[in-house]
Formats: sequence, C-alpha cells, structure tokens
Amino acid sequence: VLAGVAAATYEERVAAQYALADVPLRTFLHEPLVPYEQDEVTRLILDTHDAAAFAGIAHFTVGQLRDYLVSDAADGAALAALAPGLTPEIVAAVSKLLRNQELIAVARRVEVITRFRNTLGLRGHLATRLQPNHPTDDLRGIAASLVDGLLYGSGDAVIGINPATDNLHTTGDLLRMLDAVRAQYAIPTQTCVLCHVTTTMQLIAQKAPVDLTFQSIGGTEATNKSFGVSLSLLQEAYEATRSLNRGTLGQNVMYFETGQGSSLSANAHHGLDQQTCEARAYAVARHYQPLLVNTVVGFIGPEYLYDGKQIIRAALEDHFCGKLLGLPMGVDVCYTNHAEADQDDMDTLLTVLGVAGCSYIMGIPGADDIMLGYQSTSFHDALYLRRVLGLRPAPEFAAWLAQQGIFDEKGRQLPPSGAAGRLGALPQMLA
Repeated sequence: VLAGVAAATYEERVAAQYALADVPLRTFLHEPLVPYEQDEVTRLILDTHDAAAFAGIAHFTVGQLRDYLVSDAADGAALAALAPGLTPEIVAAVSKLLRNQELIAVARRVEVITRFRNTLGLRGHLATRLQPNHPTDDLRGIAASLVDGLLYGSGDAVIGINPATDNLHTTGDLLRMLDAVRAQYAIPTQTCVLCHVTTTMQLIAQKAPVDLTFQSIGGTEATNKSFGVSLSLLQEAYEATRSLNRGTLGQNVMYFETGQGSSLSANAHHGLDQQTCEARAYAVARHYQPLLVNTVVGFIGPEYLYDGKQIIRAALEDHFCGKLLGLPMGVDVCYTNHAEADQDDMDTLLTVLGVAGCSYIMGIPGADDIMLGYQSTSFHDALYLRRVLGLRPAPEFAAWLAQQGIFDEKGRQLPPSGAAGRLGALPQMLA
C-alpha cells in the first residue's frame, strides 16, 4: 500500500497473479526493476548471475517455474543446483503465486549448511541465537540471561548481543566477555556483538576476538546507504574477518539481518513492493557466504505488516526466497506491541517455520527483549519446537549439552545439576 502497488480488491490481486504468471523469466534479466546504471545491488545481481545454472529454466514463465517448484522433480539437489541461476526478482515473483503450504513444502526441500565452530542448517536440526540483550549493557545482567539460555539449550547458532550503544569501548567489553565465557566452558559456538560494521572493523584492528561481523542490509543501494554501508565496505569487512581465521570447522564469518519495509521506510524502494526489495537484500547476503541470515519479520511495525496474518505470510515468503537463493535462512519470529498480533500468532508461525526447515530462531528470556522492546521467541519455544518435530541442536552443540549434563543423549532437557552451578557462577564472577 505504501509503495502504491497494492491490489485494491481480491479480484484485482488474482488478475495480477495471472498476468505475473505469464511473464517470461528472461524478462527479469533484460529489464531490471531497478536500473543497472543507478544501483550497485542490481549490478551485483546481474553481473554474478550464473547463466549455466539458469539454462534449464530459461524458457520458463513465472507460472511454469511455479509448477516446476511444486513438482517432485524439484528435489533438494535440483534446487541447490538451480540457486545460482535464480535472481531475487524471480523468486519474489514466483512466491506471489504460491499458497502458504507450497512456500513451506518447497523451502523444506532445501538444505543450506554453513560452518564456523559448529555445523548449522543440517536437516533434522534447529538452532537458536541466544540473545541476552540488556538496556544498559550491564555485564552481570547479560551473563544472567546467558546462563539461562545455555541451560535451556540455546545458543548454537550464535550468542549475539544487540548493544544498547555502538560505543567502541562498550562493544569491545561485551565481545571480550562473550569470548571469555565461550572459551572457559569450551562451548562449540560463535559469538557476536551486533554493532555497526565499521565498529566491528575497528575492533578487528584492535585485535579483539571477533568471530562474526554483523550488519543490517537492504535490497537497494540507497537502502544500504541509509544503513551507512556499501558493497565495497562489506567486502572489506568480510576479508578482514576471514583473515582472523578463528573458525575451527569453517570460515563462514558474516551475519546479516533484513526485514520487509526497510527500503520503504528509507524511501529507497524505487517503486517496488517491499517483498521484492527484501529478496534483493538476499543477493547482497549471498555474495559474502554468510554463516547466518535472518529476517526480523515483524520488527518494523504495523505500518508495513499490519497483523498476525500478514506477519505469517511475510515470514514464509522471506524464508522461501532466502532458501531458494541458497541462504542459511533463519527467522526472528516477532512483532511489536502496537501491531495487531499476539503470541498465539507467533506460536503458529514458529510451528510452520519448523515444518518448513527454518535453520534457526531467536532465544530471548521470556520472549520479551527488554532492550529492543519487542516480542520474539523464548528459550522454551525452541524446546517446544524441537520436541514436537523431533529436531536437535547443532550436532557439536548437542554433544556439549550432553557432556555438561544439560540435555540427555536423546536431546531432552535434564533437571538442574552441576552444570547449573558452574554456569550460574558467571554473574558473580563479573561483579
């Protein structure tokens, strides 16, 4: 609606779907939606497009691609081979022709595996980001949430803090604290302070223990400019982080967050709908071989996703598009307090994302982020999803949980024991 491209009626929407279904896929390569000369994201998409991977579907229309994706021929191996030949505009277009169940079924076939200190994205596994944010970046408060999360089996995707301030000294202290805890308890995971990429680069120059470089990104050059980044800056950060060689199993070192509405809110959408802009952000992420990518689906607010139904649909679209483009896709299952949504909507979304093979979700004490002021998923929510769908944490992390007496060999949470005492001493140690 804000972009001026919404259908006014259901009949108009169906007519648009019919018209979209007849568009040849080659059109998206020959007629860029954002001009090549004006936008470096468009140039990245077209200059890195794999024509050989695209050749098998080059004669398709969007509707024919839809029919192929829902067929048995489009198995995991076929979709992995196809990914380099797909552009964000193509996957955004075909997602508009799919029902929710089809978005789930197709995404579930795709397995995208990444590695740093553990292995993420394996079929049958669900990871979590342990998000121990604190409104004043208090180390003891963060440590208390950190202990809570670890005792619920959270943190295999990353232990990641959104700092209350981007101050270099504070972010450095947070990073060193996280790394000290990880090293002391030999936790097979990675840590990250989600500050601006330029702050992380300063920390790298100071030889701080940086595992991952984080940045929020968008789908147009102007959107990324509003975030204070460019593709060349991201490339510099990528190379600097890899040069540290801190990964033990792999060198996927980037962590990106996205969200529908960021280009619209920055007036940087070039007349495109917010979901197509979102998919274009995935092309940016894909270029840097990230360990983690997640859409923060309901965070921007009801101006962009009004209610629970829209948030659920957007999350399924984002997850589908990211997986189809070959990304290790997670979702922050979330909403703001002024949206027409509640925790029941998030339970529904959490469950269908688990069925769809989502790589990871967030783990936040009580599902309530007291620093960012929004509602997400709790440590208990991850336990629920793993239990009902038979999912496990990352294998290396699962082994650590068993060694510590936190989970048993079957992945079930054990009553508090010696591990609780050892980990529980952390806040006092930081006093």
